[in-house]
Amino acid sequence: MTITGPPKDLPLDVRQTLRAYLGDVTGIFGNTLQAVILYGSAARGDFLPGRSNLNLLLLLSDHDVETLKRYGNAHPRWNREHIVVPLILTQEELQRSLDLFPLEYLEIKDHHVLLSGRDPFPELDVPTWNLRLQCEQELRGNLLRLRQRFVEGAGKPEAAAMLLPLSLTALLPCVRGLIRLLGYPVPGGAEALLNDLRARLGVDVSALQDVLNLKRGLMTPGPLEIPRLFERYASSIQTLVEKVEELKKQGKLK
Repeated sequence: MTITGPPKDLPLDVRQTLRAYLGDVTGIFGNTLQAVILYGSAARGDFLPGRSNLNLLLLLSDHDVETLKRYGNAHPRWNREHIVVPLILTQEELQRSLDLFPLEYLEIKDHHVLLSGRDPFPELDVPTWNLRLQCEQELRGNLLRLRQRFVEGAGKPEAAAMLLPLSLTALLPCVRGLIRLLGYPVPGGAEALLNDLRARLGVDVSALQDVLNLKRGLMTPGPLEIPRLFERYASSIQTLVEKVEELKKQGKLK
C-alpha cells in the first residue's frame, strides 16, 4: 500500500498521531485496507489544535464483525487523540450510497488528503439531485436538535456554550451545499463561507461569527451573554430555513 502521509501544514504532534494511526489500522485490517483518507477541518485548513477532531474514511475491500471488533478495541486510544470513529466503507458501498449522502461525499471530494492507498474520489461522480433535500433536512434537523438539547440542558449557560459550537460544526456543510446549489464557487474556510452566506443569501451572520469565535476560543461570553447568543444564533438558523423556502418558491433551489 502506498503511504502518502499527513499534510505538512498540520502540527507535528498531529502528523505523528496520524502516522501511528496508519500503522495501527494497517495491522488491524491488513490487505483488506484499500485507502485511508483524511477529511474535514484537517484537510480543509480550518484545523484548531486541541479543539478540532480528526475525521477519517477507511476504504476496505471487505469487513466482518471480528475485524470491526478488533478496531473497536483499539479505538479508545485514538479517541483520546481526537480521532473520531471513522467512516468504514467498501468501494461498492461507497458507489451505491453516492446519491444518498451527496452533502457528505461532496465535502470529502472537495477537501481530502489521501494518507495511504488509492484515492477513489477524483473518479467519483456525485449526483446532486438529492442535495437540496438533504441540505434542507439537515438545516431543519439542526434547529430542532438545538431546541431539544437546550431544553435537555435546562437552559444552563455552560450547556449552551458546549451546544452552540457543535451545532455550528454541523451547520457549515449545509451552508456549503446551499452555495453549491446556487451555482457559486464554494469557499473552503469558515470565515470566507460566512461572508459568502451574507453576500449570497442576505443572512445576518453576526451570531454565527460569534459562535465560530467561541468555538475557536477567541471569546468567552459570560453566563448572561450566552442565553442571548443562543437566541441570536437560533434566530439566524430560522432565517436561513425561511430563506431556503423562499428560494425554493422562486425556483432557484431544486
